[in-house]
Amino acid sequence: MSPRPAPDLNLRRDQVIRATRAVAESEGWAAVTMRRLAGELGVTQPVLYSAFAGRQALIDAVALAGFADLAAAIEAAEVAPGPRMRAYLDFAAAHPRVYEAMFSMSSGLSFATEETPEPLQRAFAGIRDVFPEAGDDVRAEVAWAALHGLATLQASGRLPADRAPARLDLALRMLTHQ
Repeated sequence: MSPRPAPDLNLRRDQVIRATRAVAESEGWAAVTMRRLAGELGVTQPVLYSAFAGRQALIDAVALAGFADLAAAIEAAEVAPGPRMRAYLDFAAAHPRVYEAMFSMSSGLSFATEETPEPLQRAFAGIRDVFPEAGDDVRAEVAWAALHGLATLQASGRLPADRAPARLDLALRMLTHQ
């Protein structure tokens, strides 16, 4: 009998991340446990631990994948403040639990340092690139903060949904001096 081939760890990690996102988006982060994921994937818990050291490492991986997806969404939009900022808000609304992992949950990811992972840098650059006249990152940081505030308050129901376009338009005028 020949030995079983070694599993593709990258494929396994991707499957676990996708399953985690699906459970989190449908039932919330409280439903995400290693036991639950093992059952969803039809594997044992040690198999999951071979791909992720624990739940926090898994949440960080979901957040990192979320930043890659956010960067892709921003980059796919027209290089102008309105479309890029709208892409950010659309992503946050479409993936509320992933967005929560990216920004609201405890994380081992570094922000605004030399160790900041590439997907985070790409997502920020997608916003920064529409404010080249600023000469530094301050306007992009304020835009990002405004977007995060709008996304978070809208997701929690603290702002009326019907005024979302007006809020984005006002933020755009403020940031572009119109």
